[in-house]
Order: sequence, then structure tokens, then C-alpha cells
Amino acid sequence: MSLSRGGGNTTLDMQPLLEDKGGDAEQQLDPNGSGSKELGHREREDSAVFVKKISSALFYGLSSFMITVVNKTVLTSYHFPSFLFLSLGQLTASIVVLGAGKRLKLVSYPPLQRNTFAKIFPLPLIFLGNMMFGLGGTKSLSLPMFAALRRFSILMTMLLELKILGSRPSTAVQISVYAMIGGALLAASDDLSFNMRGYIYVMITNALTASNGVYVKKKLDTSEIGKYGLMYYNSLFMFLPALVLNYATGDLEQALNFAQWNDPVFVLQFLLSCVMGFILSYSTILCTQFNSALTTTIVGCLKNICVTYLGMFIGGDYVFSWLNCIGINISVLASLLYTYVTFRRKRAPDKQAHLPSSNRGENV
Repeated sequence: MSLSRGGGNTTLDMQPLLEDKGGDAEQQLDPNGSGSKELGHREREDSAVFVKKISSALFYGLSSFMITVVNKTVLTSYHFPSFLFLSLGQLTASIVVLGAGKRLKLVSYPPLQRNTFAKIFPLPLIFLGNMMFGLGGTKSLSLPMFAALRRFSILMTMLLELKILGSRPSTAVQISVYAMIGGALLAASDDLSFNMRGYIYVMITNALTASNGVYVKKKLDTSEIGKYGLMYYNSLFMFLPALVLNYATGDLEQALNFAQWNDPVFVLQFLLSCVMGFILSYSTILCTQFNSALTTTIVGCLKNICVTYLGMFIGGDYVFSWLNCIGINISVLASLLYTYVTFRRKRAPDKQAHLPSSNRGENV
């Protein structure tokens, strides 16, 4: 097409504009075109991912709740003398279950190699320390106070995610985390059943839990060992050090001489605690894989909504005070706020779908 102005000819090539316009018209006239199909496929994928996030989080929360109650019953109600021996039993259960699962071809993971330990380091050390000190804190503190102090692991996880993974949480997430920590501090300020050893155990567990969540996420993204391999080799590499530690501290002898081994109810709960140790490890890795290390940590604290109130009747070692109770409930409400902020479903593309992609799709 040519236009003349003042005797001069200026040629305007309108073909690209006509093609773009025609393409837009085709998309508008064809609601069942490739654009709609791609959008529908993306929505189905988002739905599937969302279901995996929610189900893995619920599975982890239920597993964490059950093992906390069972461990407290074994260690406090039955006065089992050694949390170190119980951790050894949980390591053994993981090795046996995963080893049998591989033989039956129910699970798969790479065979042991010379560099396997180097590939998953420092996870085995973190895994063993987290298990032992967690059981020690469970034995030494009441469940409501244990639940309140465990919320410090959330702040540690958030800081480690920022440092190691470069993941910065939103303002809403940060506010909910700080509120949880504030409630925990308020509860700890009026703990009438104060136990220094228990406090130390829990704070060490918090640091190890934060490290474990972040490094599990990192190893799952960069290592070909997979979640079953991480679980199996963590337990395998730490079994001998745990056995030596049990023997050196005398816990092995105390546990073997425990008088309640003739009680079938106690034996059942001890075995359940061992198996639940494996289930908890699996659910932790699964939740971290589909969500984030921070989400896994807070879901673990969310289950304490039930543990907190149930713990007032289990173990018989909780001493009530109003300030302590108020602090615990503030922390619980902040946990619920984080749950809403994190797991609310993102809106599907709407009328603003034409906006540049850089303005959308930000993580909550």
C-alpha cells in the first residue's frame, strides 16, 4: 500500500499489522483454540500440584502429631529410661522397612557407593542429632511447652532459606512467623515447670530441624539419590554411631534391663514409635519436596494445636498459668494465619491475563 504526500512517495508495509490483527481475531473467534487448551492444561497442572501440596502437608502433620504423642507416652508415662535407645529403634525400623521395600520392588534408590556419604552430607549428622535431641526434649518438657519452644525452628528455617536457598518470604509470612515467636516467648516467660536441660535440647533440635529442612530441599533438587535413598542412607550411616553412643552412655544396658518389656501394651507402643519414626521421616521429605522447608517446619508446629491441649492431660507434667496459656494461644493463632497465607489457592488467570508476566506469578 502506498500513500503520496507532497509529491513524495512513502510506502507503508501494513502486512505484519494485518497478520497480528487477524491472529487476534482468530483467537477471539475460536474459543476452543490452542490458547484455551493450553490454559486448561495449565489449570489442571496447577490443581494437581495444589493437591500434592495439601495432601503432603496433612500427611506430615498427622505423622508428626502421632509420633509426638506416642513418644511422650513411652518416655514419660511408662518412664522409659533412654531416649537414645528409642532413637536407635527408629533408625533400625527405617533401615528394615526401606531395605525390605527395595527387595520387594516397592521403592527404589541407588546402590551404596563410595561417594554416597559425600553426596548426602551433612544430612546424616543432622538427621541423627535432630532425632536424639527431639526425643530428649519430649522427655524433659511438658507437651504444651515443648510445642511452644519448637516454634523457634520456624524463624531459623526462614533465615536459612534466605541464606542458602535465596528464598525470601512475603511480608504476610514474616508477620505470622514473628507473631508465633512472640507467643512462644510469652509462654516461656511464665513456665512453672522450667527444665534447663529440656530447653537446651529443644533449642538444639530447632537449629537441626531448620538445617534438615533446608538441606533436604537442596539435596532433592541436586542429588539423584531421591527421597527413599536419603531416608535409607541417613539411617544406615548413623546406626553404628548411635549404637556406640548408647553403649558409651550406659543407655543400652538401662534399656535392655527395663522392667516393662513384659507388658505387651508397652511393647506395642515402643514398636509403634519406631515405625512412626520412619513414617515421619518419609512425610517430612515428601512435604519438603512439594512445598518448602519453611512450610514443612510450620506444618510440624501446626499439629501442636492438638498436641498443646492434649498435652495438658498426657504425661501429667504440665503446670497451668494464665500468661503461659495466653502465649501458647497467640502462637497457635499465628500458625493458623501462616497456614491461610501459604496454602490459599492462587487465582486462575483472569481479565488481567494480558498484562506482562513479570507482574504476576509472584510467590506468596
